[in-house]
Amino acid sequence: MQDLAKKIGANIRKARKEKNISQDGLALLCGLDRSYMGRIERGEVNLTVEKLYLIAKPLGCRAASLLP
Repeated sequence: MQDLAKKIGANIRKARKEKNISQDGLALLCGLDRSYMGRIERGEVNLTVEKLYLIAKPLGCRAASLLP
């Protein structure tokens, strides 16, 4: 399961960088703590489906596209 979290985190980081959004900026847009966003991108936490949708919206993508 940890491998899945790392892959999702990497996909979120890639999408964020493609949009030229800082980690702080994305956290702010999502209403999440910056340190939590860092933990998500490093694959240290398991996301809920709700949070995945919350992150996908400001990235302008579908939540499914962030899944490996």
